[in-house]
Amino acid sequence: MQQTTVDRIDQVAENAVSLVLRGTAGPLAPWEPGAHIDMALPNWLTRQYSLCGDPDDRMSYRVAVRYERLSRGGSEYIHRFLRQGRTLDVSLPRNHFPLVPAPEYLFLAGGIGITAVLPMLRAAAASQVPASLVYVGQSAATMPFADELRAAYGRRVRIVATREQGRPDFGALAAGLNPATLVYCCGPEPMLTAAVAAFPPDRLHTERFHPVAKPFAASTEFEVLCAKSGRTVQVPADENLLDALTHAGHPLPSGCREGVCGSCELTVLEGEPEHRDDIGAPAGRMYACVSRALSPRLVLDL
Repeated sequence: MQQTTVDRIDQVAENAVSLVLRGTAGPLAPWEPGAHIDMALPNWLTRQYSLCGDPDDRMSYRVAVRYERLSRGGSEYIHRFLRQGRTLDVSLPRNHFPLVPAPEYLFLAGGIGITAVLPMLRAAAASQVPASLVYVGQSAATMPFADELRAAYGRRVRIVATREQGRPDFGALAAGLNPATLVYCCGPEPMLTAAVAAFPPDRLHTERFHPVAKPFAASTEFEVLCAKSGRTVQVPADENLLDALTHAGHPLPSGCREGVCGSCELTVLEGEPEHRDDIGAPAGRMYACVSRALSPRLVLDL
């Protein structure tokens, strides 16, 4: 973890604030567009937020948080109780939504999804790669950083306020794309569903706020061998791997507990995991909060 201090809190839209977190012990860990951090809040909750500042600024991170009416405690605490000067621990940046080199980009952002996309647009512009952004929200007043984007990128940014203009036609956008253009989309589920329907899967990169419901076979019990400690842990059918390991004395970092943040990543040495995450676990890795085992036993690097 890295220790930071809340340097600034700014209102950036209706029900949305940005936080500038300054490292208390010097430079913070580097990051690239698409990265996020876990933020440990003083109310004992850990939440994930996309980094939306400047990767060249090693002294501070910027994130933005929308107040959720049905908040589970994270956005409510930040909006109602967090104050300038408060010390917060944050994780090293993780990136499951990296910007792949391409000759041209189309960025699609919905609401607070702009936080993941904004540094990508900045990076493309700095590299003089053609790029455009379609930024969608209910109204301009609800869209964080809309003025900043207009001022910096002009016509490359199209602001779509759906209350007045309706939803953009992704099919028409797809029909007019250069065949080499990569599309990056972050926003609410209806927007992602529309993007998946409109753009070729090999050219579309998405990041979700919440996992997509998928069917899996009924959970069954399996065994885990922790290679370093030699301890064997039984994982019952009605308990996830993360909790079973914690109860056995192997607590892991955990944030979303939904398979979207990656904070509980484990290295699998033997056995076949059943991946139930939304990230796409790389070979030899799994996420303990949701994933299970297809083989009777897993050997983990613990």
